[in-house]
Amino acid sequence: MLLAMDVGNTETVIGLFGPEAPEAADAMGFARASGEHGLTHHWRISTIAERTPDEHAMVLTQLLDLEGLDLRTAVSAMAICSSAPSVTTQLRRMANRWFSDLELTVMGPGTKTGMPILYDNPREVGADRVADAVGAYDLYPGASIVVDMGTATVFDVVSAKGEYLGGAIAPGVAISLEALYAHASALRSVELVRPRSVIGRSTVESIQSGVLYGFAAQVDGVVERIVDELGSATVIATGGLAGLISSHTKHIRHVEPWLTLHGLRIVHERNHLGDAL
Repeated sequence: MLLAMDVGNTETVIGLFGPEAPEAADAMGFARASGEHGLTHHWRISTIAERTPDEHAMVLTQLLDLEGLDLRTAVSAMAICSSAPSVTTQLRRMANRWFSDLELTVMGPGTKTGMPILYDNPREVGADRVADAVGAYDLYPGASIVVDMGTATVFDVVSAKGEYLGGAIAPGVAISLEALYAHASALRSVELVRPRSVIGRSTVESIQSGVLYGFAAQVDGVVERIVDELGSATVIATGGLAGLISSHTKHIRHVEPWLTLHGLRIVHERNHLGDAL
């Protein structure tokens, strides 16, 4: 089984994929999976830069133990994509010390993804953005826009030919709320849920309305400008707040909460199953 880890700046999403057989070839000729193909378990934990390699190994071991699984016997491979370089280093050290017998993929420059990166400097593209794009093209062949709602709200654009074109990056919901509370002392933290109406009748509802509908409008606005340049495209949302925000947008058609893990699995297979470009 493959243990896949998507390390974000705020949270780390971990998934365990079973050994299911791949389906038909995708639009690029690779073995194609679909939906949550093979994802048997998943967890979401805080990203803590200070964790040592031994602590990372302990956390992973305990998570699998909660499901009645022994990491050493259940896991045959490990794949990592990370937006936090210091954590990436510690995870490499963890893998080398505790799991040196496992196949390891750490996404980064030089990793074979099967997707041309048309950024001016391909090395600048985060591993999670590439994984999202690979996963999106596998699930929805053709032009697509991925909206990843995490620490930042990231828009990634894939061409009809399966090329990574680039995108846009904006501050995420959590960052925006933290800035609001830090610079407006009269405002307090609120639960981010749908208010009774767009016109808030309390400070709490006003913040909820501004954040929920404001970010939904931001998504629609950026997507519309991208479509003006790209043409029609499938719009896919992922990330921790995708389920909440997407239902209030005009253009998001699919929510794929495990899209990054799905793309990471595909990249791992392309590097270790002999099918990579």
